[in-house]
Amino acid sequence: MTRPVNTAAMRGVFPVAPTIFDDAGQLDLEGQKRCIDFMIDAGSNGLCILANFSEQFALSDEERETLMHVVLEHVAGRVPVIVTTTHFSSHQCAERSRRAQAAGAAMVMIMPPYHGATIRIGERGIEEFYRTVSDAIDIPIMIQDAPVSGTPLSAPFLARMANEIEHVSYFKIEVPQAANKLRELIQLGGDAIVGPWDGEEAITLMADLDAGATGSMTGGGYADGIRLIVDAYAAGDTEAAAAHYQQWLPLINCENRQGGLASCKALMKEGGVIRSDAVRHPLPAMHPATREGLLKVARRLDPLVLRWAH
Repeated sequence: MTRPVNTAAMRGVFPVAPTIFDDAGQLDLEGQKRCIDFMIDAGSNGLCILANFSEQFALSDEERETLMHVVLEHVAGRVPVIVTTTHFSSHQCAERSRRAQAAGAAMVMIMPPYHGATIRIGERGIEEFYRTVSDAIDIPIMIQDAPVSGTPLSAPFLARMANEIEHVSYFKIEVPQAANKLRELIQLGGDAIVGPWDGEEAITLMADLDAGATGSMTGGGYADGIRLIVDAYAAGDTEAAAAHYQQWLPLINCENRQGGLASCKALMKEGGVIRSDAVRHPLPAMHPATREGLLKVARRLDPLVLRWAH
C-alpha cells in the first residue's frame, strides 16, 4: 500500500511534557496545567504526554487516564497532542490507543513490545502487534525506535510496516547513528514515511535534519530554543540553523548526558512554572551540583522557562 503525500503531516517541535508531582510524589494537576501552558507559550508545535521522559513507567493506569484527560481538556485543541500508549499486550495497547483517540489525541506513540532485559518479540509478532493497534484506531501511529526497548527494528522492516499497516506512518528514531537510519528509512519507505522524526533530546538534531527529519521530540524545557534551529532549517537557512544549534547544544548536552528527565523540571521550578521538581521514587533527585551546572548553562541562553512566570 503506497500513500499519497500527506500535506497535513505533523512536523516541527513536539516536546515531551513531564509529569508534575508535588514534593510527596503525588500528581500536581494544577502544576501540570501550568507546565502545559508554558510549553505552548514557548512555541511547541505540539506536545507528547505519557512518554518515558514523562515517567510513564512510574504511573498507575488510573493516573495515566487522569493525566490524559486533564491535559487534553486543558490543551483544548491549541496544539496537537501525541499520547504514548506503549504496553506489552497487543490488546491493552489497542485499548489504550482507542481511549486516547476518543479523548482527542492527534496521534499515539508506541514502542515495540518488550519486558525486562530478556523478553523480546520477533518481527512477525511485532508486525501483528502494530496491526492490531492500527485496526483499533483512525489516527496515526508513531513507532518509537529507542534503545530502551532492546528490540532491533531495521529500516527495511519499519518501511515494510509503513507500507503495509494503515496507520503506521511516523517514526521517532533515537538509536545510535539515527541519521543514517532516517535516511535509509525515507529512501525505502517513500511516501509511506509521513513523519521521520528524531528524539533523544535533539542531541543529533542537525545530522537528523540533514537526513530528512521533519519533526523533533525533545525535552520540555526550552522549545523556544529548539524552534530556532528547526524553523531556520525548514526555511532553507541551514547556516543559521547550525549557528543556533551550536548555541543551544551545551544545554541540550546537559539534559541528554547529565540531568536526564529531571532537567526540564529543574528548569521549570527555577522559573516558577511549577512548585516542585520532584521525580517519582525510586528515581533519584537531581544532584545539587548537576542542577547548578544545568542552570548556569541555561542562564547564558535566557530561555523563556526562566522568565515565563515573572
